[in-house]
Amino acid sequence: MRNPLPERVIQKLLNLPDSPGCYQMLNAAGTVIYVGKAIVLRNRVRSYFHNSAQHPPRTQALVNEIEDIEWWVTNTELEALVLENELIKRYRPHYNVRLKDDKSYPYIKVNVQNDFPKIQVVRRIVRDGARYFGPYSSARACYDTLDALRRIFPYLDCDREITGLDARPCLYFHIKMCGGPCIGAQTREGYRASVDHLMRFLGGDTDRVLAQMTANMAEAAENTQFELAALYRDRLRAATQIAEQQKIVSTQQEDLDYVAIARDERTGDTAVQVFYVRFGRLTGRETFMMEGIEVSDEGENGYGALVGAFIQQFYDSATFIPGLILVGAAPGDSAVLGEWLTEKRSALGASAARVEVRVPQRGNKRKVLHMAEANAAEHLRLQQAEWAADTNRQTAAVSELQEVLGLAKPPARIECYDISTLQGTNTVGSMVVFAKGAPLKSAYKRFKIRGKGSQGEPDDFASMREMLRRRFRRIIENGEDEEDESGVQGAGKDPGNKARTQDESWKIVPDLVIIDGGKGQLGIAVDVLEEFGLMDRIPVVGLAKREEEIFRPGESTPIWLKRGSQSLHLVQRVRDETHRFGVTYHRNLRGKEQVRSKLDDVPGIGPTRRKALLMHFNGDLDAIRRASVEELLAVPGINRRAAEAIKAFLP
Repeated sequence: MRNPLPERVIQKLLNLPDSPGCYQMLNAAGTVIYVGKAIVLRNRVRSYFHNSAQHPPRTQALVNEIEDIEWWVTNTELEALVLENELIKRYRPHYNVRLKDDKSYPYIKVNVQNDFPKIQVVRRIVRDGARYFGPYSSARACYDTLDALRRIFPYLDCDREITGLDARPCLYFHIKMCGGPCIGAQTREGYRASVDHLMRFLGGDTDRVLAQMTANMAEAAENTQFELAALYRDRLRAATQIAEQQKIVSTQQEDLDYVAIARDERTGDTAVQVFYVRFGRLTGRETFMMEGIEVSDEGENGYGALVGAFIQQFYDSATFIPGLILVGAAPGDSAVLGEWLTEKRSALGASAARVEVRVPQRGNKRKVLHMAEANAAEHLRLQQAEWAADTNRQTAAVSELQEVLGLAKPPARIECYDISTLQGTNTVGSMVVFAKGAPLKSAYKRFKIRGKGSQGEPDDFASMREMLRRRFRRIIENGEDEEDESGVQGAGKDPGNKARTQDESWKIVPDLVIIDGGKGQLGIAVDVLEEFGLMDRIPVVGLAKREEEIFRPGESTPIWLKRGSQSLHLVQRVRDETHRFGVTYHRNLRGKEQVRSKLDDVPGIGPTRRKALLMHFNGDLDAIRRASVEELLAVPGINRRAAEAIKAFLP
């Protein structure tokens, strides 16, 4: 038990209720660090602080950080589970077991609410009447699935308004991956039937789809539509090949999921494999990684608790919940999970039959679960091998770079700087950070150049100087009134400076600074570092763009890194990442400037009307300018007042 406990925690422990509910632990900063549920709040929360409690290290670390406790009383344990789920999603507490990037898994979305449903990959479910399939473990899995199915069930993914009156179809029509409803080559009913087959196929009902495709082929042949029959034949063959890859694991036409856990007891690394069985066929599998797991903890974070944590998070956003979920270890709250899953299943429009979570004991289901567990273990092994290989390469590259550049210590933190501009407009600076040879994207910084380098005539030297001064002055500043870029104290202060000076990441001193450029840009960096008295603390080099030679201050002869060496690959990757990051920011700014047309200056024309105008006139501002008031009135959302305003402001 932690000793001594804060007075606030002691008072809370004395007043805990004897009822079900949800609780959260907070640290000294008021941050939620753990969320849990309990049948009896008093007993569960107090158990963390018992003198006799033998907590694993992670739980002990949690207890040592607790400075406050809050709770909600619920009527049932099910209500507590629902609330716990919402709080974990909201706060993502450090000490809770979590699905890695659980908010960003992709889904296949079919917009069935539209006359001509379009198919797209999304990362968020919206209650808009569309059908969603997933989640998938990666966007690549989504696109690979859709690429295969589009050759069998052609569908739309363009932004055209389907009227059937377009003059020309797109390329996909000519390669038989779209039926061409835009030119009237496919009716609404025919298109929706194709999309319905696609959804059935995604849902696992392949037998019915194949039977319908066979009937369509036979009907076309009977009507002497031999070219159409041949098309159906080719699509049927492709669909059959996909269906044959779906292993039949049950003679019963049942839907169920297998959830298998593979865990490395030494490291706590955990993989979860989900097998999807639909209509008795193994239609797919997905593998997920989990984090926040205690090493060598067989208690609360044991296999059963891991299974429960995964089910709770995964099925909260699932688009389909089967009536049976088979697991390798039963969660302690299986009954409550089943009740919660039943409600979720009913809300998705499926049968209200109770969802059961259970461990298969024998027979074919046990064999399939063992297969899922073996696949999860293999995925975990490969994942760990990739991590180890990456770590070894990164360590070798950092050590090699230290030796080549003659640095006093390995450059654990490398910062690289670059300038992006186009004829002096929207000039931006980028700073990327590599920690121990790997990108540290949370530490990336972007600089919108405001001084001489942004005023029409491109001046990379001035832009580089401004960016480096804005970055390195924050290492030495103490939060007092600072000078602006002109050197006048207190003038032209950066309104965002207060937030940045409170960001401790600005205070971190890099082990190596790389300037993307030759001797000129390197000279600017040396001037800035000397200005702030940092030249002796921060090694700096310049990386020439053409031949990738490295220049050091005061040396005329460049350093050539060995072709194919790990150090060269690291420097190239750092440079390319800096360039990518800067160019992306530059394009965003330029795109916003281009999107901000003269229409934005017209009173009464907001984003919706501007978009409607540009779509109606194919993005041609001159066409909008030439249009009469009556022609403008034909644009959806444009009334007479708006049309007259456009004519007045666009002479």
